[in-house]
Amino acid sequence: MGATAVFGVFFVDVKGFPFRHYVSTGRNLGSVKIVHGGVSRNVCEDFANVGMPVEFVSVTDKTSIGKDVVSHLRELGVGTHYITEVEENGIGMWLAVMDDNGDLAGSISQMPDVVALEKHIDKYGDEIVSGCENIILEMDASGSISAKVLALAEKYNKKVYVIVGNMSVILAHPLYLCRTACFICNEIEAGRLFDMNIENLDPAEMLVLLREKSRQMGIPTMVITMGARGSVYYDSEKDEGGICPSLPTELVDSSGAGDAFLAGTVMGLTRGYSLKKAVHTGTKLASLTIQVEESSCPKDPQFFDEFELLYTKSIK
Repeated sequence: MGATAVFGVFFVDVKGFPFRHYVSTGRNLGSVKIVHGGVSRNVCEDFANVGMPVEFVSVTDKTSIGKDVVSHLRELGVGTHYITEVEENGIGMWLAVMDDNGDLAGSISQMPDVVALEKHIDKYGDEIVSGCENIILEMDASGSISAKVLALAEKYNKKVYVIVGNMSVILAHPLYLCRTACFICNEIEAGRLFDMNIENLDPAEMLVLLREKSRQMGIPTMVITMGARGSVYYDSEKDEGGICPSLPTELVDSSGAGDAFLAGTVMGLTRGYSLKKAVHTGTKLASLTIQVEESSCPKDPQFFDEFELLYTKSIK
């Protein structure tokens, strides 16, 4: 396969927007938007949009929406050979109704069928992991799935990078992070992991805390994003870290920025960049993503050529 294998799930957001005042017990005329999402799916699209080979290991279903999300990824150039299909409820869905102010009036969530995904990994896991270059693992999908993928990665000596959708699996199994090549999260997630409120720390203070906690917890490499304040990173094995400022950017939609940051940082690391340079790669990709309405970066096969020129100039 020779690609990055991304283990995760699909999500689709279905959002309704009323034309006039929203009446919760009545019939409301408006518009409905269907958006393909899910952190791991977004990461796959980011990889494909800049020409990096990627294979999505996931589950979908036989509904029209289920077939559409796979078809869309295939058209973008994402590998879909290891996406399995079940009859129904294979993808996660979020049905949301917004009021006339744009605020959430009500919602229903459908979780994806992770049992089917686990069976799929049991059947094809050795084949997938032995053939891939490295792994991105959505660790919130299932604790047992995470354990199996980590074991396969160790069996075939593959590096694992972690996606956080929610922190439940990580908080239940914090030692999983010791078995990863790099853990990337935002400051809220880091606060939950460290069991402390860190939202008011400036980047310099965050870096000091990151060094202390990652060494204490045995996390080899960790990056914490801080929104407009940039990000901090630390490599415990090399005892090297730093601060990466955000880039001045016209904000259109921040959806998917964190996913693009993770995708760009992992791409950099898999290309042999230093952690510092990889984090700058993620920062650049995130800045491009927030300039568009989509939840993934714009298609740009020349991204790395352009980034190399900009990065070389910035460090002179």
